[in-house]
Amino acid sequence: MQWFLDLGASVMLPIIFLVFGLILGVKFGKAFKAALTIGVGFIGLNLVIGLLTDNLGPAAEAMVENYGLSMQTIDVGWPAAAAIAYGTFLGSMAIIVGIAVNVLLLVTGMTKTLNVDIWNFWHIAFSGSIVYAITGNFALGIFTMVTHSMLIYYLGDISAKYVQKYYGLANMSFPHGLSVAGLVLALPLNWVFDRIPGLNKLNLSPESIQKRFGIFGDNTVLGFFIGIIIGLLASYGVGETLGLGVATGAVMLLLPRMVSLLMEGLSPISEAATDWVKKKFPGRELFIGMDSALAVGHSSVLSASLLLVPITILLAVILPGNTTLPLGDLATIPFIICLMVPVFRGDIFRSVIGGGILLAGALYISSWATPFITETAKSANFDLEGNTSITVLSDGGAWTTILFGGLGDQAGWIGIGIVFLITLVLIVYKSKVSDLKKGQKS
Repeated sequence: MQWFLDLGASVMLPIIFLVFGLILGVKFGKAFKAALTIGVGFIGLNLVIGLLTDNLGPAAEAMVENYGLSMQTIDVGWPAAAAIAYGTFLGSMAIIVGIAVNVLLLVTGMTKTLNVDIWNFWHIAFSGSIVYAITGNFALGIFTMVTHSMLIYYLGDISAKYVQKYYGLANMSFPHGLSVAGLVLALPLNWVFDRIPGLNKLNLSPESIQKRFGIFGDNTVLGFFIGIIIGLLASYGVGETLGLGVATGAVMLLLPRMVSLLMEGLSPISEAATDWVKKKFPGRELFIGMDSALAVGHSSVLSASLLLVPITILLAVILPGNTTLPLGDLATIPFIICLMVPVFRGDIFRSVIGGGILLAGALYISSWATPFITETAKSANFDLEGNTSITVLSDGGAWTTILFGGLGDQAGWIGIGIVFLITLVLIVYKSKVSDLKKGQKS
């Protein structure tokens, strides 16, 4: 299985979708072109995200150096976290666990999400490996992965209406371990925001900004100015600041186009899946579970994410007790907030406030998780590059890490078992009661 993962998303996903399309009855030529387009789209997406990472990384390091910031532990970023998660023996079983749970929930009608985003099973590998590092109990680590998978599929189903309505991605959901964590916080926060006088009247969506400010509200121009602000905070020279501005403007322009290309490939497969379900299971919905990378190119997501870069560094400085130096995952912020943004109806102000609250918590959680992440990295033979400890802002700072890790540490099987039972009740209620009531109303 590892050799398949090593192919990377740009090769792995086209193979999966080619086979999936053929099973659904799509002609080989059409399925092959669609699958290849998906691969090309992912390559383009990764190139643009790489452009963002290559430009934001040095700017963040310059800010850290200019303002004399020194925390105990460096954030190594999600690529390292994924390598660590899949590098343990327990983590290597995550794909089998994730697929098995998905099939079981689909067969029993307890989820609508068919997850084809196999690479991102590393999120459950991460939580399972953390619990194993804390408790030394291998079976409990496996049980954690099962429970986390169930939670992700439950939240993935909830994400579907936001993914489809706001991002226009028909018949899709995001069973993405990192992104759904933000969704859980956004729902109550939005309820609070709607009841704050003044804030409930504010609308700072990209559309309203462009309508009010004309060319200066254009997504590419907005990205350029945000890049200029980051460059000034990094104390860049004129040339470097302008270069960063052009780069962030390019990201704002190019990412949506790469997502459109990817969607061009996904559409024939998605349509075939919908027709197949209608024919085989009349009245039943099926969502194709995809990587939340499909949403990171949206202008609201990118604008809020770029603004959150200096805010996250500032939070790391001023929060008492924080030991995490955010670097590796600053370019991952779009993935962290992409399911918060549609809940906030694209409002950039709400997204920045909500994202700031989430990231403040992430700094504390990743600080708490540092010894366990470091121990897991050592067991996976990960090169610490001379550091005595490492952490990860993204998954290491997700509330699921402290939920499973904390309960595993304090209550063992009983703690994780309670999460399992609560998740099972939520899944059954949503699939057998809530969705049935909605169907009767419509």
